[in-house]
Amino acid sequence: MERRRGALLFDFGGTLDADGLRWSERFHAAYLAAGGRLDAAAFEAIYRRSDQDLLAWPGIARLGFRAMLDAQAALLRTLLPDGDAVDLVAVARVVHADAVAMAARNRPLLEALGGEYRLGIVSNFTGNLVHCLAELDLLEPFETVTDSAVLGVAKPDPAAFLATLDAIGAAPAEAWMIGDNFEADVRPARRLGMQACWLTDPARSAPVDAPSSARIAQLTELPALLRGWTIDAATAPGASSCTV
Repeated sequence: MERRRGALLFDFGGTLDADGLRWSERFHAAYLAAGGRLDAAAFEAIYRRSDQDLLAWPGIARLGFRAMLDAQAALLRTLLPDGDAVDLVAVARVVHADAVAMAARNRPLLEALGGEYRLGIVSNFTGNLVHCLAELDLLEPFETVTDSAVLGVAKPDPAAFLATLDAIGAAPAEAWMIGDNFEADVRPARRLGMQACWLTDPARSAPVDAPSSARIAQLTELPALLRGWTIDAATAPGASSCTV
């Protein structure tokens, strides 16, 4: 099969390891199942604090996926008011198992897409994304991986997208961005002239000022969506069109 000129950029957390569910949502569900008592809003605020603290975790840049989840659980144990009453090691174990299963499901899909498109990742992460992808056996299909902590720029800054496109050798008009965060993934990609796909629960409403974009509920729906995408060979890099 002739290699197409198009490029697909993916977010990681909530996109490649879950069908649109953020880590905070998955940690909260497992926390409640383990006896935690905070509601989603209260837990979210504490989880965001743990995300910031994780950036300063000793040796974070060398941690693999499971070790990073365990580090986040340890941080949550100190921050949550009921942290000592909940088995947060077990919480991390549940989140890990779900992500491993989802990565295994998505791996053949990504390998197949990699035979037709140039694949890249652009993710707001903690400096160890390559190690996490390798542990989940998701690294091989991607030609480039942009980790915000390594690059020094985070989404939605356009520089994060442009650096990834430059590394993969694609213009914005030749590329899709696929992610679960509308404000960090979809909106900035559309502003750059990329196509964008929001991976999210069908019941979730888009912002009232949302730019035009596609949406899917499962990553496995992506190939069918892409069948409607064409790039004008006479103008690329430049113009692309999508019939979805």
